[in-house]
Amino acid sequence: MSRPKIGFLGVGWIGRHRMEAMLATGAVEAVAIADTSPEMVAEAAKLAPDAAVVDGLDAMLALAPDGVVIATPSALHAAQSIQALQGGAAVFCQKPLGRDAAEAARVVAAARAADRLLSVDFSYRFTAGMQAISELIRGGELGRVFAVDLVFHNAYGPDKPWFYNRAQSGGGCVMDLGVHLVDLALWALGFPVVEGVTSQLFAAGQPLAGDAVEDFATASFTLAGGTVVRLACSWRLNAGRDAEIGAAFYGTNGGAGLRNVGGSFYDFVAERYRGTSTETLASPPEEWGGRAAADWAQRLAVSRAFDPDAERLIDVARVLDRIYAGR
Repeated sequence: MSRPKIGFLGVGWIGRHRMEAMLATGAVEAVAIADTSPEMVAEAAKLAPDAAVVDGLDAMLALAPDGVVIATPSALHAAQSIQALQGGAAVFCQKPLGRDAAEAARVVAAARAADRLLSVDFSYRFTAGMQAISELIRGGELGRVFAVDLVFHNAYGPDKPWFYNRAQSGGGCVMDLGVHLVDLALWALGFPVVEGVTSQLFAAGQPLAGDAVEDFATASFTLAGGTVVRLACSWRLNAGRDAEIGAAFYGTNGGAGLRNVGGSFYDFVAERYRGTSTETLASPPEEWGGRAAADWAQRLAVSRAFDPDAERLIDVARVLDRIYAGR
């Protein structure tokens, strides 16, 4: 059986890293590469010297790939995903899938209609720590989880201007960073219904107004059954370190949390809490960043068919919509 042929649309750092992870599985092969930067194309071609260099998605789809990996600016994700799916290709897309829930829903509908696999690069699910924590939660080891604290503070901001244009990005730090943690909490808890949502968004220390995008946000949402989830995220926060990242789950029989180590964006420790005692579940070093991409590639090698779990991508997008609406 031949390996699925993949086109890679957008091969900046993230796109190339995911490309490398997919090709390393041996489950797929690269058939095409496209990017607006000749330098990025040249770097990607080192990973797949036999792949055709094409000038965009139209030319890529003309090669009839089995799948397309999308790592382009956020404003392009939904339209490019839909075009690829309608062209018969499965899709692996960088987050966000859409700038709002309506865009995300259109992509999922296109995947369902085309009967094609659709996934988004929610990579934090695939850390060893979150895998261990999710097993504790789903196995009932923590009892009833009644509170979740989510934090993602980044001492830096994005280096591309489109991130700061709401029409192009869909939002600021919530869309960029908070989306990972909203997905992580809902996924770990089995995607319960989200009830009330409240939020406060700021730009440069002032309440968000006009067309600005937020660089600091707090939100709280209540899940069916009463679980309360609190989220805080930011760009360029004076946090005394490069990043502060964490997801803590508190239950009636104990707690568990994932947190970054020493301000790192990549090193995480996962712990289980019982009263004042702490047990380590997972610790660095760990190469986890490409696991979501590798998982999609391996699943694609088995079947290109639509996975109903893609419907959950809309649930995540709806929470973000409500955070931005402040209700």
